[in-house]
Amino acid sequence: MLKKLITFARKYVTLHLFFLMTNRFPYILYNQPQAIELINQFSASGTPFLFIINYRANFAYVIPEYELNETFVRFSFENEKENECPNNQVLWQIKPVSKACYAAKFDFVKSEIRKGNSFLTNLTQPTELSTNLSLEQLYDQGKARYKLWLKDRFTVLSPELFVTIEGNKIASFPMKGTIDASIPDAEALILNDKKEQAEHATIVDLIRNDLSIIANQVEVKRYRYIDRLKTNKGELLQVSSEITGVLASDFHANLGNLLFNLLPAGSISGAPKPKTLQIIESVEQYERDFYTGVCGWFDGKNLNSAVMIRFIEQQGDKLIFKSGGGITSQSDMEKEYEELIQKVYVPIY
Repeated sequence: MLKKLITFARKYVTLHLFFLMTNRFPYILYNQPQAIELINQFSASGTPFLFIINYRANFAYVIPEYELNETFVRFSFENEKENECPNNQVLWQIKPVSKACYAAKFDFVKSEIRKGNSFLTNLTQPTELSTNLSLEQLYDQGKARYKLWLKDRFTVLSPELFVTIEGNKIASFPMKGTIDASIPDAEALILNDKKEQAEHATIVDLIRNDLSIIANQVEVKRYRYIDRLKTNKGELLQVSSEITGVLASDFHANLGNLLFNLLPAGSISGAPKPKTLQIIESVEQYERDFYTGVCGWFDGKNLNSAVMIRFIEQQGDKLIFKSGGGITSQSDMEKEYEELIQKVYVPIY
């Protein structure tokens, strides 16, 4: 195992140095089997690494600590410090998908739900964004719990934890349900909303089932608690739950397999997952790519990771913000369209 890891290290350090010398993006996009193998090897040897996995879970960056270079990739997890913000005025103009276009997609999802093909489908769409900040400036000034920047590719400012592993304890924290905190009695409204209750219950059940594939003693520790999020457009309330389990003592040798068994994440796909993924593929008609994938850091022993939402992507000379929400049988098109737009924000204040 050690000999194999040394071979990997020599190969990719050499390649990394070549790309740095030519100022080209130095990181390789691995396919799923390659990513699983690398994660397993780095984890088993206690080598710290960053991983960035796309929505479909068929490609990933796996970057050992010794190859990290802030010219090309930066990240900050569990750090919501009060950053210096030289641009006090954030210019923010958006061009979302038209209501008519969204309504047609919404109706398609509702028809699939009526047929019994899905109980919950996460419908997302791209929004064209104009701002006075670059991807790197958005990263620098954002105060998100999970931040990630890839040069000329995308910035993530996510509030949503995916899974943590400490010792052999794994925990997931699905986030479902968003409301403007300025609305009178906002907390009571979202916690008592029947549609939101059903959506959250479905996701918690899905995540519990997913964790049961890889862990024992799975249980819901906390159910539907409130997180407060500050943004450039005001404060939002979001509803989360905590689900925990216990991994086998030798899980490090199979960490890659364990992670990919959980993907795509339930909170950004739906239930039942296989059929719902087909519905998403049919209806969205754009490429999520790394949006709603997962990123994380393994420190040699423990793991911390996030769902890549609040996602801004560079496409040529344009910035695209990708957002969405869960559709159930009780969903209202007008409200869901408003939520899609409401989520086009950055935590800069």
